[in-house]
Amino acid sequence: MWTLMRMKTRLNLSRNLLPLGTRWLSSGTESGKRVAAVWGNGDYGRLGLGSLDSQWKPTPLLCSAFQGQCLEAIACGGAHTLFLTDSGRVFATGLNDFGQLGTSGDLPYATKPVEVSGINKQVVQISAGFITLVLLQKMERYTWGAKAVPVPTKVECLAGITIRMVALGSEHSVAVTDGGESLSWGGGSGRLGHGHESGILGIFKSTSEYTPRLIKELEGTKVKKVAAGLLHSACVDGNGSVFIFGERAVDKMKGWFNICKGECLSLKEKGGKERLIHQNGACDNGALFPDKMYSRHFKIGECKGEEWNNASMISKLPCSEEVACGGYHTCVLTSGGELYSWGSNENGCLGIGTTDVFHLPERVQGPFLKSPVIKVSCGWKHTAAISEGNIFTWGQLGHGTDVDYIKPTRVN
Repeated sequence: MWTLMRMKTRLNLSRNLLPLGTRWLSSGTESGKRVAAVWGNGDYGRLGLGSLDSQWKPTPLLCSAFQGQCLEAIACGGAHTLFLTDSGRVFATGLNDFGQLGTSGDLPYATKPVEVSGINKQVVQISAGFITLVLLQKMERYTWGAKAVPVPTKVECLAGITIRMVALGSEHSVAVTDGGESLSWGGGSGRLGHGHESGILGIFKSTSEYTPRLIKELEGTKVKKVAAGLLHSACVDGNGSVFIFGERAVDKMKGWFNICKGECLSLKEKGGKERLIHQNGACDNGALFPDKMYSRHFKIGECKGEEWNNASMISKLPCSEEVACGGYHTCVLTSGGELYSWGSNENGCLGIGTTDVFHLPERVQGPFLKSPVIKVSCGWKHTAAISEGNIFTWGQLGHGTDVDYIKPTRVN
């Protein structure tokens, strides 16, 4: 799972915990050092175990490159993985077709972690999507992983701006400044939160942003946490409200589904304006509902809904602490330790005991009714959470079989 923790004989949650991504669990030993345990798809060596084999259960990652260092964080991208050590050094393993590993040369992939070259300062935060971005101790940003940027390159356009947190999706990035402002850049289609802009003759302009841009819809909102998924993004403000935005699903799904009639439900956006969605299907935006690839269970409702290209607040959620975005689903952790999920539910990734799609937040129960959740992370078709010193997963991964789990299940 994308979670990092320290451990003695058992998991000890009295120490710091860091959220990360998919396939990974990091833990520690009696000496207080952190080591990693990995499992899942081993294509291109993304597990860092020295082979291309997949792992069905957590497997310790014993790497000579980490000798004398402790792991501080792990970040999982599309097919590569980053490791941050306590000395501020970054290592990478997995696919390198676009330079994701940040190494010089033409290495197609690496099956063991190799050190990222070209960063001569201490790194304090790592993030991985289909590309890579790191934050340095003095809040400088370096990014790499595209054909034009195969090695770590300083992001000059953010000079003078202190970034507190950054999240990478498949083709986009969302960041929060120390003042709580939110910025986004990359592939658009609503996932950046800037809405549509019309040019001459009313034709829509490209929705992609090639440099960081302030999300005006959230101007005046003090954002504290952000998350980025495949086609959508989300954030939590200082008041515990959740805002979400993403790709419009309607046009892409036309011709795939039947049009149905039914009751419309409302979600309230910032400022009190309500937006309509259809009770029986995705008549609005991919931020809440899957896009066509994983929307075959949906029917499009006949509602006069609007696009979710602008940030819209999810109403009727308790005060929220953090949010996580998966492939086509979203999870929210409240300040009281409750967990809510909604969206696509293939493989049971919502953890609600069924594979039915949920269009509105539904509380994840099971073991979490008695024990609060303190961390949550979403992957492509699975979710992981930490509660009472235990790791729980649902959807796929970590239980030794290819059986899907539709309820939170503890990883042994």
